[in-house]
Order: sequence, then C-alpha cells, then structure tokens
Amino acid sequence: MDVSRAAVAAASQAGPVPGSGGPRSERTRRAILGAARAMFAARGYEGTTIRAVAAGADVDASMVMRYFRSKAGLFTAAVTMDLQAPDLGSVPASRRGELLVRHFIGRWEDPARGDEMIALMRTAATSETVAEQLQAVLGQLITKPIADLGDERAAERGTFIAAQLLGMALCRYILRLEPLASLPSDEVAAAVTPSVQRYLTDGYTAG
Repeated sequence: MDVSRAAVAAASQAGPVPGSGGPRSERTRRAILGAARAMFAARGYEGTTIRAVAAGADVDASMVMRYFRSKAGLFTAAVTMDLQAPDLGSVPASRRGELLVRHFIGRWEDPARGDEMIALMRTAATSETVAEQLQAVLGQLITKPIADLGDERAAERGTFIAAQLLGMALCRYILRLEPLASLPSDEVAAAVTPSVQRYLTDGYTAG
C-alpha cells in the first residue's frame, strides 16, 4: 500500500468509543465526549469541570467519572478518540518511518482535529496527570505498532521516535519556529523521516 494512502486510511478508521463500559453505554459516552470536546475547546483544560461536561451531555457527573475516571482521562479521551494507530505492517520495512511521520503530521495538520492534539501537548507540559495520559497514548500509537511487528526493542525505539516527533511538533506548531513553521508538510516529512526510519532499525547505539 502507498505510504500516503496508508496514513490516511489509519487516520480515518472509526474505532470504538473510548471509556469504560460496553456497547450499551456507547451512546452515553459519545454524548459525554462531544460535550467535553466543545467545552475544552471553549474554556481550556483548567476552566472545564466534570459537572459542566455532565450538564452539557445531560447526564449525572457520576456517570462521567464512571466512564472516564478523572478529568485528565476525559480530556485525553476527548482529544484522541478518532486517532488510530498506523499499521506498520502494511508497507515495506523501508517505508515505515515515513508512514509514522506522515500519520502524525496528517493529524496535526487536519483542520478539524489538529488543535486537539496540540492542546493535549500544551496541557501535558503543565499537568503531570495529563502527561501520564499522553505517555499512554504515545505507547498505543507508536510503541505498540512496533511491538506488533515482533520487535523486542519496541519500547526503546518508540521512546526515541516519540521524542523526535514531539520535538518537531513543539517547534512547528507551538513555538512556531521559522522556517520550520512555514515549510510545506511534505518537506517537513522528508526532513524528519530519515531519523525516524533509523530509530526503527539497528542504525543507532543505545548503551
């Protein structure tokens, strides 16, 4: 499969609704997440409360806690509910770094979704609880796909790749460092891909 199409396919897959609970509670969880997305976007993380989200979803606050356990858990679920992990096995080994890079850049630059991932990064920088949630998300999106290939060094490789991608995102989307902030996405992907590809192979020494 073409790398660009593989990245788009992963991003567009409809996954299960996040949160604890089975199929019976999906409609309620979806309503809660919809209200949470709107409220976090309007008020920010600190300005949003569980009670306000519950009122927006027309449910009791205890239901929000039951399904998402904490405000940090709700926030993470709300901003990542449509984000799917890339299938690294769908492309040749030599193109897996490019697939990972394009998958993340595509999400960050999606007008309908990019601000959510950036909000997660911003909030993780000031909230230890959200930072822990972000670590778990990165584990699912980067480390797990590598582990699914049977790589025993998946955790190590995933950490280096996350550092590369988050560093790029910080400079391009949050700090807006030039000329990186204004470069076409294809040029950014071309510049970052070799490093990510190297982390996916044995081309570096770790200890």
